[in-house]
Amino acid sequence: MLSFIAVWSKSAQVCAITLILFGLLADAHAESDVVLYAFQGARDGSAPEGGLIPDAAGNLYGTTVSGGRHYKRGGYGTVFKLAPDGTETVLYAFRGYSRGDGQEPLGGLIADQAGNLFGTTSSGGSNCPQSDGCGTVFRISPDGRETILHAFAGGTDGWAPYGDLVADRHGNLYGTTYMGGGSGCFEGEGCGTVFRITLDGKEEVIYAFAGESYGAYPVAGLLFDKAKNLYGVTSEGGNGAGTVFRIAADGSESVLYAFEGGSDGQAPDGKLIADKEGNLYGTTADGGTSGLGTVYKLAGDGSETVLYSFSGGSDGDEPLGRLLFDSSGNLYGTTLVGGGNGCVFGAGCGTVFKLAPNGAETLLHVFKGGNDGALPYADLIKKADGLYGTASSGGPYCCGTVFKLQIR
Repeated sequence: MLSFIAVWSKSAQVCAITLILFGLLADAHAESDVVLYAFQGARDGSAPEGGLIPDAAGNLYGTTVSGGRHYKRGGYGTVFKLAPDGTETVLYAFRGYSRGDGQEPLGGLIADQAGNLFGTTSSGGSNCPQSDGCGTVFRISPDGRETILHAFAGGTDGWAPYGDLVADRHGNLYGTTYMGGGSGCFEGEGCGTVFRITLDGKEEVIYAFAGESYGAYPVAGLLFDKAKNLYGVTSEGGNGAGTVFRIAADGSESVLYAFEGGSDGQAPDGKLIADKEGNLYGTTADGGTSGLGTVYKLAGDGSETVLYSFSGGSDGDEPLGRLLFDSSGNLYGTTLVGGGNGCVFGAGCGTVFKLAPNGAETLLHVFKGGNDGALPYADLIKKADGLYGTASSGGPYCCGTVFKLQIR
């Protein structure tokens, strides 16, 4: 059976801040990249930008932004299952805004013990004045039936949920919308929200971002601690370069750190993780000494340390996904571009990297943009035999891949 990736009971085992998918790894060195599946861009889906989740039988589950049943019109995205033998099954193909359904799922999935899958679509739904909808929160049953738990209405309700969901021990779902929530920011629609959805589909906006010093435009999912505080990042606001924030159980917000936009980083887009001491770790897409992104640590007293600044070229550029720890304190992640020539403006097709506690970076894989894929947006996961992830583009059909990095 599947189990919630963000279950509250797991977080109770961590003495400080919960590690939503904390994932302790053994020390790892990549040996080779194996493409487990290459998307063809038709009914099977195209452009997997969300992370993967496993089940006990070795199956992997994820989403694609486009493709699916209506692929002749570009498709509206899919929820897929990948068996250990490489067989892909589309569990659900989204039908799009014109049919009242969601479209374009950018985030990954979580699952409950009954095997239901939960996620968000960044647009679609039937309750919004936007031309392609304001997004949805959905549930997919094990037999492939979809239930829209909430269709965002824009305005104070919020719209454009881009990140993953998390769940508490009661099964309530929590997430962010990139826009909406009130006045200000984009065309007066608001600067984004943090929301909660109960199992019966009732949605409540826990916090609406006000922009400026309070932060604006949250992209990533959230992190729980055992005191029921939520932690996340906004890509803008603060000092103009984004924030790390905490939402207390009573709904009050605290900005834990406001990025300056220089060497300390800018535009934090990666979901946070935490260590046993309560330090937070994340990535910024921009900023750092070369302006090409950072890996940072935020201590409990609010002091930030840049653990690594990407320089582009061979070492990677624009880290977007969540990090992973191993038992020796190494961090693992991906960069969207960089690593060599080719792909986006010759900047490279992306990397998988390891960052040692002393700040030394090792590239575990450099995507070539060919059969191995290109442009890895999503988080990595760890299984016993290696690191797994998705590349949003490339592969033999140019529509993305699911890959495994074998380690020793």
